[in-house]
Order: sequence, then C-alpha cells, then structure tokens
Amino acid sequence: MLQKNKHISIQEKLIEYLLMGATAITILTTFGILFSILFEAIAFFKLESFWYFIFGTEWSPGVEGAKFGAVPIFTGTLVITLIAIIVAVPMGVYTAVYLSEYASNKTRDIAKPIIETLAGIPTVVYGFFAAITVAPFIVKAFASIGIEASFNNALASGLVMGIMIIPIIASLSDDVITSVPDHVRKGSLALGMTKSETIKFIVLPAAMPGIISAVLLGISRAIGETMIVVMAAGVRANLSFNPLEDMTTVTVRIVDALTGDSAFDSSDTLSAFALGLMLFIFTLILNTISVYTIRIFKEKYKSSNL
Repeated sequence: MLQKNKHISIQEKLIEYLLMGATAITILTTFGILFSILFEAIAFFKLESFWYFIFGTEWSPGVEGAKFGAVPIFTGTLVITLIAIIVAVPMGVYTAVYLSEYASNKTRDIAKPIIETLAGIPTVVYGFFAAITVAPFIVKAFASIGIEASFNNALASGLVMGIMIIPIIASLSDDVITSVPDHVRKGSLALGMTKSETIKFIVLPAAMPGIISAVLLGISRAIGETMIVVMAAGVRANLSFNPLEDMTTVTVRIVDALTGDSAFDSSDTLSAFALGLMLFIFTLILNTISVYTIRIFKEKYKSSNL
C-alpha cells in the first residue's frame, strides 16, 4: 500500500514539474519577445527623438528629413478598432444570449457552426470583401446625401473587421453563458423575475468575467489585423478622426517598415520595433485593466450570492 502511494506521489510530482515547465516556457517566451523588441527599439530612439515619436503628428519615413511621429498611426488604429468594437461587441453578445437562452437545441446546432465558419475565413478574403463591396457601397451611400468619402476609408475596414471578430466574441460568450448553473436561472424565475430580467440581472453579471475575456480577445485580434486595413483603409499615416478618410494602423506600418529596402540599422526599419514596443505596452495595459475589471465582477457576483 505504501509502495503504491509512493508510486502515485512520484507521478504527481512528474505532472507538477511538467506543468511548471510549461508555465516557465510561456513566461520566458513572453520576456524573450519583449527583449527582442526592446533592444532594437532602444537603437531606434538613439537615432530619433523619443518625445517626437510619442507626440509627433507627422510620419514620413524614407524621405530627406524623415519624421517619425506616431500619433497619426495610433489614431488610425484607435478609430478602426473602435468601429470594429461597436459592430462586434453588441452583435457577438446578443448572438450568444440568443443561442444560449432562447434558441432550441436544433437551431443552436445549426446556427453555431455557421457563425463559427466566419472565424475560419482568411483575412485576405475579408480584405477583398471590404475593398470591392463595402467601401464602394459606403462611398455611394454617403455621396447620395452629399458627403464625400474616400474609396480607402476607415469605416469599411472597421465594419468588416467587426464582422470578422463577431464569431470569436459570440462563441466564447455563448460557452460562458451556458456554463452559468441552471439552478441560478430557476431560482430567479421562482422569485418572480421574467426571463429577460433573469438574463439581464442574473445570468449576464455571472458570465461577465468570461464575456470581458472574449471581448478582449476580439479586440486583440482587431488590433493585430493587417490585410483588411491594407486593402480597405490604405497605408497612409493620416491624423484624422473622420472614418470616411484613409488611414492606417500600427501593424500595417510595422509590416511596411520591415519589408522595405532600407538597411536594418536605419531609422526606417528600426521604427517597426519602436511601434511594436508601444503596441506591446498598450496590450499590457489593456490586459491589466481587463483583469482588474474581471476581478471586480467576480467579487460582486460572489457577494451577491452571499
């Protein structure tokens, strides 16, 4: 008996060490990515002004007297991502609520795979759809009311990007909402609340940490998207909040800098690492805020159960 317990303890130790190793590899990979970007970004800031990079309003690499002000690039990223969020979050969450709370099992089994098919479509196909179909439609629609819109516009890119991340938010939110214990719903209904009130005040608050995680994953996918922006919004660093104008994002400029003809140690190429570092820091801040928000909702839900 003792020998059997000893054998089990050895297996448990091996599993523990395996899990610790996997965790350590993940952490080391994160730091490896950070340092690989950091050292090249420092080399860039030795050549160019850090403060102009942060607050400068003109991005014109590859020319005499090149300027590397990142404000137009981050403005374009913000505008396009915001449009995508406005489209994807309500549609994704409402779809998840319908599939988990209202749809029959047959409808759910048919609808969910079709929705998740959107996640498997290559982004270049979304880019074609945005450039050939959505952008011309936006130009014609606004022209009919006397407003001029560029064929390369942020609105088309943001709308299609939002459609692209709907299945991510919908699928993950559906799984989270479905995992809320059924006795919570029945208890709410037994106390006299309607189905819609139960969903609004009981189910969604309980599932909110998971929904926030799903939304964060969708936002991260939108921020990292390149092809849709290149094909629908353009590559020009344009400081504007008008979604009907052309503009670009951080990831597009990173690709453009790394695929150019400039030497690796030039400001043009090294600017990609500076942009990557800023994007890394922005993502870190976004993750920190989301974790804090998730903890607040968890504590609030636990206290309400008490």
